[in-house]
Amino acid sequence: MSESFSPHPVAVVTGGARGIGEAAVRKFAALGHAVAALDVDRERGEALAAELRAQGASVQFHYCDVADAVAVDALASRLQQEMGAASALVTSAALIPNTDSIMTMDLDTHDRMWRVNYHGTVHACRSFGRHMVEAACGGSIITLGSINSVHTMPLPAYNPGKAAIARLTQLLAAELGRHAIRVNSVGPTYVMTPELQARIDSGERDLPRMMQVHALDTLPTPADIADAIAFLCSTAARTITGVLLPVDSGFIASATYMTYSGGVPWHRS
Repeated sequence: MSESFSPHPVAVVTGGARGIGEAAVRKFAALGHAVAALDVDRERGEALAAELRAQGASVQFHYCDVADAVAVDALASRLQQEMGAASALVTSAALIPNTDSIMTMDLDTHDRMWRVNYHGTVHACRSFGRHMVEAACGGSIITLGSINSVHTMPLPAYNPGKAAIARLTQLLAAELGRHAIRVNSVGPTYVMTPELQARIDSGERDLPRMMQVHALDTLPTPADIADAIAFLCSTAARTITGVLLPVDSGFIASATYMTYSGGVPWHRS
């Protein structure tokens, strides 16, 4: 098979059909990248790619279950042949949980979340990272961490998985730095997606309670997370690697402060 490389820098986004992944696809397309959006949601992914192509962008969708290491590796090889090695990889594919208990959680659900969220991140970083190394052109990998990477929450599969991704990011940064490949992570708080807004509107989520532990009075949108991803992939961040960049409206800084048993100073005064 002859190689047909894109004249544009290439970005690959797992979980690219919705939420943060979709926002990252839109951001890279706006920056002039050729983008491959990977997801299991074929309908949404194909619609997104068609929309952006109609606007003149170079975006393609590929069905991919990141939990399947063989499938990820095969797709990475195919995209390398068709587009060239990625200069940016964003591992956004993830399952989102509800509150649960370790004592009562369903173990099949627990294991599936690890296969997608953690193992899926490993699979994508290995497969696409190898092509980055072979291309010898450097690159940037962005994993999706969370405030869950730092704080304990009653999400017994998701929470430890996000902590593991933070450490995985550091390991990869140390391993790939000699190839001029930077590896960083973004750590969002609750992101104001249409799905979250719908849960707030239905009463399933208490927005005032969510906001009381944030320093700022607004939550990030998917576009805010995509802006942080784009920064970490840019030359402005050329000496930044191995970090978890919170995009959290001050959650990590203020969560314990705002819940201090003695009260916060302005409430006392």
